[in-house]
Amino acid sequence: MKVWFWLVLAVVLGTSPAFAISDSDLKAALSQRFSGDRTGACVAAGVIDNGIVATAYVCAGPKSARSFDEHTAFEIGSVTKTMTAALLAELIATHDIALDDPIAKLLPPGTSVPSFNGHEITVGEIVTHTSGIPANLPDYHPPDPSNPYAGATERDLVDTLAAIKLTREPGSKWEYSNPAMIVLSYALAKRAGKDYETLLRERLLGPLGMNETYVATRPLQVHLAQGHYPNGETAPPWDFHPDMAGVGGVRATLADMLRYMEGELGTRDSAITPALTLTQQEVAYVDGHRMGMNWNLLVMNRHTIATHEGATGGYSSFVGFDRNAKRAVVLLSDTSLVTLGGLGQFGLHLLDPSRSAGEPRTATTADAKLIDALVGKYRLRGGLGIELRHKDSGLTIQADGQSEFEMGYDSAGDFYPHKFDAVLRPKRKADGTYGFTWFQGGGAVEAKRIDPLPATASKWMPTDAQLPDYVGLYPLTPKFGLRIFVADAQLSVQGTNQRPLKLAPVEPDIFVAESVGAEIDFARDSGGKIVALTLRQNGQVLKGEREQDTTTEPANR
Repeated sequence: MKVWFWLVLAVVLGTSPAFAISDSDLKAALSQRFSGDRTGACVAAGVIDNGIVATAYVCAGPKSARSFDEHTAFEIGSVTKTMTAALLAELIATHDIALDDPIAKLLPPGTSVPSFNGHEITVGEIVTHTSGIPANLPDYHPPDPSNPYAGATERDLVDTLAAIKLTREPGSKWEYSNPAMIVLSYALAKRAGKDYETLLRERLLGPLGMNETYVATRPLQVHLAQGHYPNGETAPPWDFHPDMAGVGGVRATLADMLRYMEGELGTRDSAITPALTLTQQEVAYVDGHRMGMNWNLLVMNRHTIATHEGATGGYSSFVGFDRNAKRAVVLLSDTSLVTLGGLGQFGLHLLDPSRSAGEPRTATTADAKLIDALVGKYRLRGGLGIELRHKDSGLTIQADGQSEFEMGYDSAGDFYPHKFDAVLRPKRKADGTYGFTWFQGGGAVEAKRIDPLPATASKWMPTDAQLPDYVGLYPLTPKFGLRIFVADAQLSVQGTNQRPLKLAPVEPDIFVAESVGAEIDFARDSGGKIVALTLRQNGQVLKGEREQDTTTEPANR
């Protein structure tokens, strides 16, 4: 879960419209979003709407078509964390533990836990990602990066936990932390005196009838889908220490995950149902993140949407539900899509069809001017040097001491290595030059250019008389649009329910808002009149036709 200011992500759910969706409707929606996607991903989807269940399965193209049936399981990755939270909630309900108790109370006696200025990490801070335990542990280097948790031992965990030095007060900042959830998984298993899978089966899977969900002990009738990287190559499944699997080790079928959603909606009664309800209550609101117990809560117009995404090396998942509307969505994919933004945008679209579903990322050819502007030497934050070079009409990348790799380019404006899972996202600056952000392994790192910039033409500047040509309203989705206006002799933009931003011209009809990483390209008709714009930001491309608006100041500042 990354922290961005998204110019395009205005989450406006309002009063959720009642709708019914059939299997064919769902298949059509899946096809529209994924058909032709360069990843070749296959996606299984389920929607619950007031007790009516629709399911569908789609692959991006005939070359990537893979078999699927009701017994096909997928790794659900971090969605597992919501199940771990339910196990904790059962203990809370019996008053064995409280959210404001130190996590040390759950751990075996003598376990060393970091603190900050006398403030011990609490259970509640673990399940709201505010503990201060970092997302990445600098001293842990997995023997096999393609199966990063397989080699972790109990001694590794205990020693690493003891060595962590907190840099801030627990509860003061939101930072998504897998290591923190490994600690909770381990604590729950040790307290119960049984491994995580056994505990989960007894307390949650069995009561909900999820008989085809597992961690390591696969039911005979179940077969695990083969995982894939976004380049289509096969990826190995991830393995976990028996007590640490609560961070992301569960594998489940679509049918079982729909049973899980029925439990979360309160429509499948069981012994675990009260604990599921407890996990949905707001526990913390930090840095703009409203958190239940491992649930991300979106609250709009008195509607609360609980969501969580998951990803492992070769799989992606999304679950989300609106308990009041009795609506839920499950998405399971045999391809890791984390570097491409995951399944969240499409999942929220299925919960609220007025939201953008996104589009397939199709392979295309990058503009030669863009490649020319990017070629050069860079340094990533952390010190790794990278060089981008021309090759034929494309781009290659080579890091210090590593091989050179060719890269493709897709319709979302991202470059990607053909041989491994990563994304290079160009970032236009206000002076017209480019930098980029490097996405790999769930992280994002900014690159700084270290060689001289290529020679460029002088920067284009519109005249005062030209600025009104761009003014107008540009709807991008049913509930979100951009308003372009002139203020202080400069073009500005304001998204629905967002603050206005100044736009910097970089070349004719192209402007950027560098502070939010957005580029706006205006389009003209054959007569030279501005008729539309395209917004490019954070891997999204949205287009809108112009509606005239002759005012020069924003309606709401």
